[in-house]
Amino acid sequence: MTSIQFSSVLLEKNSRSLSYPSLYCRATGDVVEDKIDGAWLLYDKGTYDFSTYFNSLSVQKLQHYTRATKYVLHLELKGAGLTVQQTKGGVFSAHPEPVGEPRALPANDEWQTMDIDLHIDHDAVIVGFIFETEGRVALRNSYYALEVEGDLRPVELALATTTFKKESYIKRNIGLIKGNILAGTDDIAKHFHMYVIDNGRTLDVDELSDEHVTIRPNENVGGAGGFTRGMLEAMGQKTPATHVLLMDDDVAVSPESIKRTYNLLRILKDEYADAMISGAMLNYEIGEDQWEDSGYMSDAGAFRPAKPPLRLTQFEDVVYNEAFKIPKDIRPEQRYSAWWYCCIPTEVIREEGLPLPLFVRCDDGEYGTRCRRELITMNGLCIWHMAFNLRYNAAVERYQTTRNTMIAQCTTGFAKRSDFLQELHHNVVLELKKFAYANAELCLDAFEDFLKGPKFIAQPGAAEESFMRANRNKEALVSFDELQQQAESLHIDGFDVSQITRQLVDGDRPRTISQRLQDYVTDNGQRLMKTEGRGYAVIPMIGWVYPAGVIRGKKYLIVIDWYSKRGAIRTKDVDAYKRIARRYSRDLRYYKRNIDRLRTEYAAARDELTSVAYWKHYLQMD
Repeated sequence: MTSIQFSSVLLEKNSRSLSYPSLYCRATGDVVEDKIDGAWLLYDKGTYDFSTYFNSLSVQKLQHYTRATKYVLHLELKGAGLTVQQTKGGVFSAHPEPVGEPRALPANDEWQTMDIDLHIDHDAVIVGFIFETEGRVALRNSYYALEVEGDLRPVELALATTTFKKESYIKRNIGLIKGNILAGTDDIAKHFHMYVIDNGRTLDVDELSDEHVTIRPNENVGGAGGFTRGMLEAMGQKTPATHVLLMDDDVAVSPESIKRTYNLLRILKDEYADAMISGAMLNYEIGEDQWEDSGYMSDAGAFRPAKPPLRLTQFEDVVYNEAFKIPKDIRPEQRYSAWWYCCIPTEVIREEGLPLPLFVRCDDGEYGTRCRRELITMNGLCIWHMAFNLRYNAAVERYQTTRNTMIAQCTTGFAKRSDFLQELHHNVVLELKKFAYANAELCLDAFEDFLKGPKFIAQPGAAEESFMRANRNKEALVSFDELQQQAESLHIDGFDVSQITRQLVDGDRPRTISQRLQDYVTDNGQRLMKTEGRGYAVIPMIGWVYPAGVIRGKKYLIVIDWYSKRGAIRTKDVDAYKRIARRYSRDLRYYKRNIDRLRTEYAAARDELTSVAYWKHYLQMD
């Protein structure tokens, strides 16, 4: 048997822990950092419950995926007397359930240690512990230890992050890695390297690099190119990495998540040695909300989270998050792990090839479904990322997503069950109904670039230029002051930007069956029964929103990006609608005549586009 310190009892002092302390500890008293003693003070007499997202132990998954045979809670404490009660969470647990008898520890001004063998019931999903204190107690160096059958796996972990002119985010994360992982005494410090692929070439290489952190200036090749560069660097280092952890730059991360990932890799069963570890995305703005914990492609061709939204300060959601079983209608070949936090064995990369040169969007989805490996998720393995609705970009969602999903499906068989042609049709019609003619044309730009075949995407520089073109061609937003001026020049009676409220922007109204049918047949009065429209409506800028009731029959739509305080005015234009409809029909005819040839050409290009030789040339590494 081998013993391993698997996960630390985690308390942090940052904006998330201060705003959402129940991610760490539910307490009736204050929990305060003692900077002098390097400990945490449970400041008052009371109850301190560590059966939480970060401080419970996911025993059900550990039993399933790892060789762990015994679980021990190690505590170091001093101060007032207290009792320690082991808890568990079962599938039907609404609150932490006590397990066994509480253990008492008398008051002492010197540090005391306590090791508790944890009892694992047959229905335990997670286990944790609760303190009942008689006064102030200090806590330090506490953790869950596991006894493991056999030797620990040798792991060389490389972290690869791609950045483009987001210096504040990346410098903060480098500092966290250096201060909490590389400067520590844990085993990971000797088997870890961080690669920062700087697509913007704005970071100071000499200032930030050291023996364990490499800043690599790179051409602007998007996330796909940057992460591929990280993979190549990891596999080519002096002691080749066994695993590469891909992580976005504009995220907040707890170093403890990385440590737990490393420890998990060391104790996996043989049948899960090639699994990918997928970290959850929590909402950067609402830090207790989980946005996605692995995803999948729907049959309709949309990216979807595999789990429903969860609030991870709630005990029942913490349990649900671990007990969740992927529904049978989500096929394994449709699932993926997003690259905001995804750990991939380098042996899998050697077997399956490198990513496709897609620049941004769908690169992670394509790669995950291509590799078809087990996806391991676990409480405490996560990052905080800005929610997608806060950073909607039509150049990404209408151009990149449309083009890349079609390319990926033809090249590597990505999401075979998904109908991306139907998704294209849905998006084009949706944008036309909302008079978003520029964004509808982005969909067709993407479709036509897909129709050019693999030679187009294979050209170095083509992906960046096409994305820059899409950003130039997307609908332009202006400040609220300029928006008011535009409304006045168009004689839009009654519009006053100072009176805009969130309620107005997000509002809608119901439609009758006959109104719904009319809107469907006429695309909001732009075909067959053409109408000029009257008045205006205020709607959100986000592309997938369809406030059908308020937009019907209008001449102007004033779109608002609430978060950037910018907007645009769309004017109903039947001529523009007809031009785009004709273009779409022409593209569909070409697609139907040539799709078999295109599928053959894309499939034939797969080996080249995912090869080391191709990527080294693409990245100018040869």
